[in-house]
Amino acid sequence: MAASPLTEGVDRRTQRDVTPSAHRGRETPRRREPRGRLGRIVAGSLASGLLAALLLAAVPFIAPEPSELTGAVLCGFAVGWATLGMLSVRFTDQPQPWAWAPAKLMGLGGLMLIAFGSGADDVLRWVWPAAMLALAVWMVVRIRQDMGSRFGRWLLYPVVVLLAVVSVGAGTETVRSQTEMDYEMPGKLIDLGGHRLHLHCTGSGSPTVVLEPGAGMSSSTTGWIAPVVARDTRVCVYDRAGRGWSDPAKTTQDASQIATDLHTLLERGNVPGPYVLAGHSFGGLYALTYTDLYPHEVAGMVLIDSTAPVSAPIPPKSPASSYAPMSRLSALVSATARVGLMRLVVSLEDATLPSRSEAEVRASLATTKHLRSTIDEYLQGGTSAKEAAALTSFADNPLYVLTAGEGSPPGWMPEQDKLATLSTNSVHRVIEGAAHADFLVDERAAAATSQAILDVIASVRTGEPLGSG
Repeated sequence: MAASPLTEGVDRRTQRDVTPSAHRGRETPRRREPRGRLGRIVAGSLASGLLAALLLAAVPFIAPEPSELTGAVLCGFAVGWATLGMLSVRFTDQPQPWAWAPAKLMGLGGLMLIAFGSGADDVLRWVWPAAMLALAVWMVVRIRQDMGSRFGRWLLYPVVVLLAVVSVGAGTETVRSQTEMDYEMPGKLIDLGGHRLHLHCTGSGSPTVVLEPGAGMSSSTTGWIAPVVARDTRVCVYDRAGRGWSDPAKTTQDASQIATDLHTLLERGNVPGPYVLAGHSFGGLYALTYTDLYPHEVAGMVLIDSTAPVSAPIPPKSPASSYAPMSRLSALVSATARVGLMRLVVSLEDATLPSRSEAEVRASLATTKHLRSTIDEYLQGGTSAKEAAALTSFADNPLYVLTAGEGSPPGWMPEQDKLATLSTNSVHRVIEGAAHADFLVDERAAAATSQAILDVIASVRTGEPLGSG
């Protein structure tokens, strides 16, 4: 029977009322993005963490010190992991809640380092490596279980492996740093006001020899030379700021500052002149600058394959700033010593010094303060070379110039000849077969260094010109 218009209207209204209800029931779950988007979220999260780390390391209210900047980087990485945790829940059907674990661990550790600096570092360096290594293993398990995106897994696995390697390196470095340098410090620490420098003098007699090793080197690298010279006169070795047993300094360590600090060190350490300064590489710049600033204290010099001064105007010194970009970069790079990277570099070098000196050098080179002071020293190298050029004459005082016969760059030999012209009483000797560093670390080349120092001492004592014997 045909439906009446009234019945047909009722039927249509029923359909309109029922059908939307049924559709609403099927559409209740929130619509998610396709699974393929997870890989892009992983990539974006890792990139955001790296960007946040760089930005936080650059902000002015975080001190330019290794501990504080390490904390800033950790907080930045925490942002990246937290981003992964949030976006995977919000935009995919594959939530990754495990990402909150590294975010919390890195964020908490980073905040502690920013707030408490080296004090927090002394505690965290024992706790953080084991915690991060365990977390890295757990993260691998969770990624295998929860990460459906192959691209996401390819991105995350190398990051987690890097975290594990860094954790092992940091833990190993912490343990080794406690077992090395446990022997008694020779000499003493002298307070210069703001920081202390290590000074060690042996032997007796006059003039007093002061050894200045090259850039990145400590007093321990004079292990072949100091004992030989000490048989004939007093010889003093010391560690520049941030090296060996010496404290880091807040002041800019260019040649004039290093020479000023050395003068104060010798004065407060009761080491009388006259002095014979023996400087290797950058140490030659410091010896020249000291002689220019305190000419009446220096009776003789030995320049050992010395870096050449540069005759150019010295730029005015800018005031110290906690936001100096190069200072921040230096502190950030030096923090890599915490995970044993410098230990790896040092282990690749052949042992050439006496056993105790070799052990001291290896232990010192692996520290954060040593790496930072070395970077800063090279950053100030141009200024130091210009400051050393202020000495234009050493009169007739004995001056011995030693030059390496191998590995010298073009133009090095003429500069060494020019150094010898500073005094009318000079000798320039080229040691065949010796490279730049050999004058300290190689026993045969170091013997030539010791003999040059002894020849200058004899000339100072007798008044005879160098080479007359």
